[in-house]
Amino acid sequence: MRRRALLAALLLLPGIAAAQAPGAGAAPPPPLPPLPNVPLTQGIALLEPGAWRVEFPQGGEVLEAPHRIVLGRIGAVLSTGTEGRVTLIAEVGQGTDLSTTRRLSLARARAVRAALVAGGLPETRVDIRAMGHTAAHRDSVDVLAPTVAKP
Repeated sequence: MRRRALLAALLLLPGIAAAQAPGAGAAPPPPLPPLPNVPLTQGIALLEPGAWRVEFPQGGEVLEAPHRIVLGRIGAVLSTGTEGRVTLIAEVGQGTDLSTTRRLSLARARAVRAALVAGGLPETRVDIRAMGHTAAHRDSVDVLAPTVAKP
């Protein structure tokens, strides 16, 4: 008798777990309102609302002063206009040594993060993805707001 009760309980568990799963049957959250426009400078491009690309010179990891100013403004907008985490995706266009390109992309992402933090975005809200050399052959860091789908 105990075995039958145990088997019956085991058969019912998947249905109970599915009914109690978080988000089961829940509607997706409403989209966040659009972010205000930030005036950009040469070397920073708007990819889509809430996503920017910061271009770097080949082999360079230091942000120019105009880039730091614009990224500070973007950091201010992201700190007040969004909730959630901001993702930085850093890439290197040239290089054969995986370690060197990964470190260069990390240094670029840290420079962008520092500029965003200087604008008021909490450092704890920034995730860094140092990709190193990618097939896209870009020397850039993409800034993705929480409103943008991650790749």
